[in-house]
Amino acid sequence: MTNSTLLEQPARTAEPPKQRRMRLPRRDADRFIYVLAAPVVFILLLFVVIPMLQTVFTSTGGPGFAANYGTFFSGASGAALLTSVGISLASVLTCGTVGTVLAVLLVRFDFPGRRVLEVLAVLPMALPPLIGAVSFALLYSETGIVPRALSAWFGIDPATSAITGVSGVLLVHTLTMFPFFYLSVSAALAGLDPSLESAAANLGAGRFRVWRTVVLPMLTPALVSGSLLTFMISMASFTAPQLYNVQTLTMQIVSTRTSGNAELAAAQATALSVVSIAFLVAMRWYQGRRTHRSLSKGAQVDRTSARGAGRVAALVASAVLSVVLLAPVLVIVLVSLSVDTAWTTQIVPEEYTLDNYLTIFTEPTSLLPISVSVQMSLLATIGAALIGSIAAWVVARWRGAGKTLLDIMIMLPWALPGTVIGVNMITAFNEPQASNLGLTLVGTLWILPVAYFVRYVPLVFRSAGASLDQMSPELEEAARNLGAGPLRVLRTVTLPLVARGVLAGALLAFVDGVGEYVASVVIYPAGLAPMSVEIYNRIYSAQFGTAAAYGTLQVVLILVVLIVSNRLQSGRKSKSALAAAPVS
Repeated sequence: MTNSTLLEQPARTAEPPKQRRMRLPRRDADRFIYVLAAPVVFILLLFVVIPMLQTVFTSTGGPGFAANYGTFFSGASGAALLTSVGISLASVLTCGTVGTVLAVLLVRFDFPGRRVLEVLAVLPMALPPLIGAVSFALLYSETGIVPRALSAWFGIDPATSAITGVSGVLLVHTLTMFPFFYLSVSAALAGLDPSLESAAANLGAGRFRVWRTVVLPMLTPALVSGSLLTFMISMASFTAPQLYNVQTLTMQIVSTRTSGNAELAAAQATALSVVSIAFLVAMRWYQGRRTHRSLSKGAQVDRTSARGAGRVAALVASAVLSVVLLAPVLVIVLVSLSVDTAWTTQIVPEEYTLDNYLTIFTEPTSLLPISVSVQMSLLATIGAALIGSIAAWVVARWRGAGKTLLDIMIMLPWALPGTVIGVNMITAFNEPQASNLGLTLVGTLWILPVAYFVRYVPLVFRSAGASLDQMSPELEEAARNLGAGPLRVLRTVTLPLVARGVLAGALLAFVDGVGEYVASVVIYPAGLAPMSVEIYNRIYSAQFGTAAAYGTLQVVLILVVLIVSNRLQSGRKSKSALAAAPVS
């Protein structure tokens, strides 16, 4: 018994220190998560939650809740809301049809011109919202290139062939937003194992039934993702309704705010937010009703080759679609080389010059909008990269309650239209008060980077979160067990592995900030217009050449950033694949 007791005694005394060494890093890491979460929550409360709540509170002031919302639902605002919802639902339908059909053709079929179309299919993403709407107006409005050409060549009245009003808005939305469906559906189709369809066909199902019962259910997450993005951006759309004079709710908000009725504008912004958030919740509920997953290992997709008459038809259709997709960018470049006020009744400009670009880069007043946009976007991007990446890590490593609430707070600005964010900023930071810590941003240049920051934190958050999902937490745990503190682990292990994702999200945030118009037109200080607002001002002054030159610079910048971002994403996927490869 004595020898047995002596042998057991060291084992009992050695066990507690071992347990403490395993638990201390975990408790330190948990405390470190809360330390990092505190400033994130504080910033989200200050710039997102409290401004939104203040807008809701303001909507009950003035004449009162009943008067403001009664005026809203019984007046022009109610009709504008119905118009916005109708256009957004129609945009989801048209974009879903175009994007899904294009994805199926490019993923499942091989035909002449396919590779060109694969490049041009994402070209609309390089068009800033304002420039995209302007390019379609220059092409298809009553004074546009296409109606004038049809009138000169075939005697067709331009008023008959022009696309205006709600149809014009739908055309702009369809041909600029379909990439949301195309990208998500093409990725889903590329990852779908064709053996599932073969198995269904071998069991006697026809082609239509295979698509209805096998393919479409597997595409549900992709279709929901495309629907969410399209609906929210359509509800937030301001440039197309403004150019085509369609009274949507975003137009009403700006008009009401300009007229000085802050309470009614707040009620309009609140109603627009409720509709957008409700659609977000409804889509997530629909997606969560069923789980659509494949248990197969996947396989290479075999494309069906077009032959005979089908090959000729595919070639013609590819050429036509390529021209349609490329035309908006080409017309902006063409007009940027035209002489201001010289293009009146001609089909296309007849006088060309480089003076528009020389003016922009040589005159301080013309260079100022570029400087404002780039600097404000850069400041916002730095803040969004810092807070978005920290928030992504906190949410990914959070073990207790409150994780879902923090996720919702971060993503909430993505569900809010730009006009709503602009109204929220004006309401919350119009004068010093306890809720804004005495900050007065209205009338100053600082309101622009703050609004951009609020809008684009979700971009960095999602991009960094995707990188964290590919990284095993065991790497951080191993570093902590080797004695590294939480901050050192974050600096030497986590950050290098997710840096590409953070940078990709930051680049997208920067480029969106440079082309931002919807929030900027509500909040920009007098005399310091960003580039998108300056483009509209030049168009309003009939300086189409200078406006198009600004737009061309925006398009070039966005294309460069998209190419760099795509290379970063490709590099991240390659590294992930190498890390997952078995070692022989």
